[in-house]
Amino acid sequence: MKTLIPFTDRHIPCIVSLSKTVRGEIVDKQDFDIFGLGQCSLDYIGTISDFPRADEKCEFLHMKIQGGGPVATALAALSRWGLTCAFCGVVGDDFFGDAIRNSLLQEKINTQGLLIRKDSESQFAFVACEPGRGRRTIFWRRPTGPPPHPDEIDYGAIRRSKVLHTDGLFMDAALQACMFARENGIPVVVDAGTLREGMLDIARLSDYFISSETFAATLVGKDDPVQACERLLRLGPRVAAVTLGSRGYIAAHNGKVMKNPAYPVAAIDTTGCGDVFHAGFIYGLIRRWNMEKCFDCAAWSAAQVSLRIGGREGIPTLGEMHMQGY
Repeated sequence: MKTLIPFTDRHIPCIVSLSKTVRGEIVDKQDFDIFGLGQCSLDYIGTISDFPRADEKCEFLHMKIQGGGPVATALAALSRWGLTCAFCGVVGDDFFGDAIRNSLLQEKINTQGLLIRKDSESQFAFVACEPGRGRRTIFWRRPTGPPPHPDEIDYGAIRRSKVLHTDGLFMDAALQACMFARENGIPVVVDAGTLREGMLDIARLSDYFISSETFAATLVGKDDPVQACERLLRLGPRVAAVTLGSRGYIAAHNGKVMKNPAYPVAAIDTTGCGDVFHAGFIYGLIRRWNMEKCFDCAAWSAAQVSLRIGGREGIPTLGEMHMQGY
């Protein structure tokens, strides 16, 4: 097997051979459709009429408590659509950690790769959504325990999966997982929300790199998602795309650029829309659809999520997917 030596965003990884064996396999030898590595959270979501100014009080209504996190929510959708999923991430040994684990188990996601850190706190978010404006503001805390170490990743489970999905929050582990997936012919899908150190190296190891509008603007220094896709493609992914919220998405592959608007809906809360966009795209990959249909499924699925409060309550059912032609 191979491992990575530390490097920067401007350099291609240097690789050294360590061993031809796969390190400890945590998950039972089960095949999966998707192996997810990334964030899992407990979200408290409340609705407000308008975002307050500093030093003001603001009453919120309709509080919902749901599991969250980009990769965890994507897997929740994919599992509901009949695909088998395994998750690797970090929680603390606190109340939130128990709730996060239970939320994953309720979605029938394999959690044997979920790492419980002693004397630490889990990822948590409070989301203030403005139904009248179709937007939300997220306040979040990352898990306080140590991130997954590359030696804690179940590479055997990755090898037995059809897709690796990651958000890159746990950079060292994500880089190793992506390298292993590439060596073993497993497609890598990346949910790039923030341009943090190491994300461009992950782009070099990915096949399908789908970023947020914020990521793309930071990458090129302006609101030019086409230029962002072109720059990302030069790093190596087969497909690069940028989600643009109510403006839809832009994707580039095989010398073509697709620009499509969002599905018109009366959005209540956009929490989780990006997560389920990735889920819809991955669902299409697993079904071997063309890129146009994969992205159309992604956009439609994301739009349905915005009709309910929270990132998981509005995930369309498999029956609704079929009725839509997916």
